[in-house]
Amino acid sequence: MAEKVFEDIKVTDLSWAAAGPGIGMFLASLGAEVIHIETKSHPDVLRSGGPFKDNKIHPDKSGSFAQYNAGKYGITLNLRSPQGKQIFKKIVARSDVVLENMSPGAMKRLGLDFGELQKVKPDIIMVSASLQGQTGPARERIGFGHQLAALSGFYEVCGWPDRGPEMVWGAYTDYISIRIGIVALISALDYKRRTGKGRYLDLSEFEAGVGLLAPEILDYTLNGKVVKRMGNRCLYAAPHGAFPCKDEDTWCAIAVFTDEEWQNLCEVIDSPDWVRGPEFATLTGRKANEDKLEKLLSEWTVNWTAEELFQRLQRANVPAGIVQNPREIQEDKQLDHRHHFWELLHPQIGKHHYEAPAFIISETPVEIRMPAPCLGEHNKHVYTKILGLSDQEFIELSANGVFD
Repeated sequence: MAEKVFEDIKVTDLSWAAAGPGIGMFLASLGAEVIHIETKSHPDVLRSGGPFKDNKIHPDKSGSFAQYNAGKYGITLNLRSPQGKQIFKKIVARSDVVLENMSPGAMKRLGLDFGELQKVKPDIIMVSASLQGQTGPARERIGFGHQLAALSGFYEVCGWPDRGPEMVWGAYTDYISIRIGIVALISALDYKRRTGKGRYLDLSEFEAGVGLLAPEILDYTLNGKVVKRMGNRCLYAAPHGAFPCKDEDTWCAIAVFTDEEWQNLCEVIDSPDWVRGPEFATLTGRKANEDKLEKLLSEWTVNWTAEELFQRLQRANVPAGIVQNPREIQEDKQLDHRHHFWELLHPQIGKHHYEAPAFIISETPVEIRMPAPCLGEHNKHVYTKILGLSDQEFIELSANGVFD
């Protein structure tokens, strides 16, 4: 197999939840050695998040934790103990990257901030992902991606005009921050390759989220217009939404942006007189009569299964897609063809599927080599085989609670 793009990169992953671990998993899938560090008293918070294998709550059976930590070694280490700090520095000394997303100031209080780690490894790259960055009046505010999605403006634009704001699914800004963090980290690795110098990356999840609402912010800046909730509708398309199909709770999303796409949709609908009416002939007319348009279109779509409707519309060059549930996504033939899901055997979960990055690089293929680790699963391997501690040292340190 071809050499992986990050084959020689070593990562110390001190992060938890999704934003930091997602960056580490991306690097691992392209060849990096990633050592994920937790403590037994305060394990990664995602270990307490479901779904759980067989619905039994257990830190090693969390599907959420597994999703963001495949391909990594998993160890436990007490960073509050002097010996634990020294061992952590040994791990850093052989690393290229340190990932952390503790509260701002936490690494400094531990005596393990960027300045201290530079003394151990002068060319280290450190990524600190936090809610609102390491500086500023809001740096110490607490919360998760759910709260940041609200602060970033997403809740205000999601939902229906006659109802309150809707939550977007999950810790939305975490998922955005993974992508932003990866790009920034790759640039830092390239800089290190060219200059031999490390860098400190202060990643604000708040700012990562705000960036995706740039058009709405620009509209306010230039026009004084504050965007409002509009359900599934779009200012530049009609019809635009999810429409009911024949089987219970099945839907097909349809988005018509141009008059040509509208004519194509009319051909598929075929006989009803309403599709040829002048009120729907232009985008302006369709937007002005959108309630009526959606009602009539729904009365037609409900006669088809989602699959039948999707296929008919796609053949007619009308943008459409089935609203898939998790089972359908797992069985999607396109995802299977591109090997998006990797099936690995987890010691507690059993057969489990992990998502690969959403692209294929021709000369540096993705490989998810290991399932997500159980808590402290690789302690002995990492401490004795990778760090070079003797078996006796490992036993004594373990007995002294250094690996708790």
